[in-house]
Order: sequence, then structure tokens, then C-alpha cells
Amino acid sequence: MTQSISDSTTVTVTNVVDGDTVDIEYQNGSTDTVRLLGVDTPETYGSVSPGEFEGVPDTQAGRECLQAAGENASAYATDRLAGQTVTLQFDSQADRRGDYGRLLAYVQVDGSNFNYGLVERGHARVYDSTFSKSDSFYSAESAAQSAERNVWDCRTPNDDGSGDDGSSGGDASALTIDWVNAEADSLNDERVKITNTGSSSIDLSGYTLSDAAGHTHIFDDGFTLGAGDSVYVHTGSGSDDADDRYMGYGHEIWNDGGDTATVQTASGTTVDQLSY
Repeated sequence: MTQSISDSTTVTVTNVVDGDTVDIEYQNGSTDTVRLLGVDTPETYGSVSPGEFEGVPDTQAGRECLQAAGENASAYATDRLAGQTVTLQFDSQADRRGDYGRLLAYVQVDGSNFNYGLVERGHARVYDSTFSKSDSFYSAESAAQSAERNVWDCRTPNDDGSGDDGSSGGDASALTIDWVNAEADSLNDERVKITNTGSSSIDLSGYTLSDAAGHTHIFDDGFTLGAGDSVYVHTGSGSDDADDRYMGYGHEIWNDGGDTATVQTASGTTVDQLSY
């Protein structure tokens, strides 16, 4: 389909209802509610629906995993949207408003389509509806399913419903690569930000961060990332602490023109992947 944005407007996000719904305020002070177009995250306030997420079993473990994935999606949206000035973009091929009179729109933040990012990171499925960007959204969904990112890790949930692979404490699927700063002025300014978007700490012992060429950082035994905390992995050398880890390379490794960052568990399961 031809991608078509009919118009756009700048607003402030005043509240994140859940992973796919936000309250906003216009520049004139009026308010509205936005349902993010083309995406659907697991419910956090009502009953989850495993049947809506392809391959997730309709079992207690599957439902509990989806509930946790919905909470992770909500935390991810809150971290990136709450209080932020964003641009709403409306799609000429989609309805202007959906159920309950909510606006249907793409949210542009920091130059990126947040709706697409939810699908790409596995925090949401593609909502079966008409919108111009559906082809790219379905491609991102397929990649997220193959990598078992976040909600798609619920296809094989643990008995405890956490959705992780049992290799460490906490919900490994809550780990998110936020960004890669490749165009840096120094080796230690070249860095990757990784965040635990979940509600419990994650033991990263033996986890790896790598680029497409195989340059790798292995997290030390006993390194734990608290709920909501972030760690910056720098290319150069320095003293490791709770917020900063150093790969120890003497040259740049992240390609300015594009690369792929991958985080894997100690057992080799891909937790998150970000291409830029």
C-alpha cells in the first residue's frame, strides 16, 4: 500500500493508560485520548486474550506471561512517552477515531514511529485493521516472533508464567536495547543503552551484547540490573560500575552507516535486537 499521512499535530502526553493508549493535551489546552494505530498490547486492567496473540497457549502460564508482557509494554511506553511532546500523525487509509471515540494515530517521538517500535520490539502485535503502514508492521512482527521478543516469548512460557528462559532471575524479556550511539566523538561516547523495563531485577551474568561483526561484551557474573534501571555499555575502557560497563576495544565497533545490536542470555537465547 502507499503510505499516506493526511495531517499531523503536536501534543503533550499527559498520561500513559497502557502500552497502546495515551492521554494527550493539545497546545490550546484541550485534551483527548489516543489509541495507537495498528498495534495491540496485552491487557493490563482486564483479562488477557491468548487467542489474539498467535502461538501463545490458552493456559494459566500463557495468560500470566501475557499479563507480565502487557505490564512491560506499559512500562516501556511510560518511560518513553509520559510527559513528552510528540507528534500525532493521522493515516488517510484509517479511521480518524476508533472504539470509545478515541483518536487513532501514529505517535512520532524523537524522530521515530513509536507504534512501529512497539511491534519491532515485540511489545505489541499488529492490530488487524486497515492502515497504510501495515506491510512494514507485519514484517516487523514476523521478525519479533522469530526472535521471541517480549510477548512472543510467551509462546513457550515457563511454569511460573514469566516468559523467560530460566537462565537468570527476573523476566529476561523485559530487557530492551534503547539506542546505539554510533556517531560518537570518543570511544567511550560510543555506547549502547540497555534498560530493564520489567518490575523485578534481572541477573545478567553471562549475558552478551554484540554487533553484527561479532564484537562482544560479556556481562560479569553477579551483575544485576534493577527494575527500571539502565546500563550504558561503552566501546572503550574504564571502571565498571552499576551504570556503566566497558567493552575494552581500542577502536570504534558500531558502524555509523548502520549496524545491529543483539543481547543474548548466557544460553544463547536472543532477548532483544535493534537495527539502525
